[in-house]
Parts: sequence; C-alpha cells; structure tokens
Amino acid sequence: MRQAVFEYIKKKYRTSPEYPWRDGNAVFRHDGNNKWFALVMGVGKNKLGLLGEERVDVVNLKLDDPFLRDALLQEEGILPAYHMNKRHWITVLLDGMVREDTVFDLIDRSFMAAAPAKKKEKLRPPREWVVPANPRYYDIERAFEEAEEIDWKQGRGVRAGDTVYLYVAAPVSAILFQCAVTETDIPYVYADKNVAMTALMKLRLMKRYRPDQLTFEILKGEYGIFAVRGPRGIPHSLSEALKR
Repeated sequence: MRQAVFEYIKKKYRTSPEYPWRDGNAVFRHDGNNKWFALVMGVGKNKLGLLGEERVDVVNLKLDDPFLRDALLQEEGILPAYHMNKRHWITVLLDGMVREDTVFDLIDRSFMAAAPAKKKEKLRPPREWVVPANPRYYDIERAFEEAEEIDWKQGRGVRAGDTVYLYVAAPVSAILFQCAVTETDIPYVYADKNVAMTALMKLRLMKRYRPDQLTFEILKGEYGIFAVRGPRGIPHSLSEALKR
C-alpha cells in the first residue's frame, strides 16, 4: 500500500517524495505553496495506541472539514494524527485495513486542504452533505410531492454541484432524500423563533429512500454519525451506501 500511495501521488500530482530526516519517512509538498499534504512513515503500533510494538506504515493527511474528520475517526484504520495537529490531520493505516480507493480519496482531500486559498476555492471537487430537516417546522415530504426543486436554507460551505442528503428529524429520524444543489447564495432574509436565514439554495430531488433504510440508529451504529444539527460531511462508507 505504501508503494501504491507513492505511485498514485506521482501520477496524479507529479510530486516526488522528500526525505528530510533520512529515516525513510517521506514528505509530499503541494506545488502551489510548498506545504505538506502527505507524510508517509513507519510507526510502532504502540505509539498509535494499538496493540503490539511492530512497525506499520501510515500516511498523515490533512482535512479541512471537522465534521468529516470526526466521522472518519469512527472507522477502522483511521486514527487521530500521530505527531501532527489533531484538529486538522488524521493518520491512516496502510496495512490494508482501509480500502485503497478510500486512501486515494483522502489523499485528494488533503491535497485540496493544503492548496492556496484561491486555488482551493476554484478547484474544490463536489462534496456530499447530510442536512437536517425538521418536520415540525416544514413538511419536506409534501414539498417534494408538489415540486421536484425547492428552495432551502443556504448551508455553510455548500456550493452548486454538491449533493445534499436530507435527514428528516423525529418522528421520522432517517435520511429520506438525495438532492442536487443547483444554485446557491440566493439573497433571502428571514427570521423567527425557530430559524434565521440570510440566503437560500435550490435543491433538486434526485432519489428517495425508504424510512427504514438509513435510520438514525443505522447512521449511528454503522457510520459513526451521532447527531445531525447542521450541514456535515459524510464518511466514504456512508457515501457508498447512499449510492447503492
């Protein structure tokens, strides 16, 4: 897996490893600002809080989405960063516990997180979000019976081209809708005791889910999502499940 990571970065980002410590640990730098976006190293399992003292290959990667980071840390093989800022970095085991495509996806996210601000905004790939909908305040199911595209409160960080999965709160407590974000930053000022809005986004219905498919208990037990209080990123495993 270590070699696969080296080859992936070289092919996609045309970046070669640097060895600043002459111990086999390798750093990869972003071509836009020379900042690190990956650190591949061998670490004793006991230093990672795992059982055993044998060394295991890992890669430290940067994430700028705290919700996604928290969700990923619930998955096997993904740990708080070793010898890095744990608020912004994660450590991913390269022993096969984490699927290769997941490792590559996280490398891509790290590359973007380390990019210069202007380039990051321009090149950010589409993201997937879980967004809450409270049926006590708005009948989202009826809204999608009447129209395929609706206006919704603008979520922080959400952009046109992203995908939003609407989680309908109790008594439903499940993800019911997959939506494409077709437009964002539509001026709209509104406030009452339940909600305050300064902008809207448009959501186009793409797919419906059964109420028993992706319940809160399943989200919590299988995907490490313990609350949906605002727009949040989702782990790769949930993304795959939502597409099936």
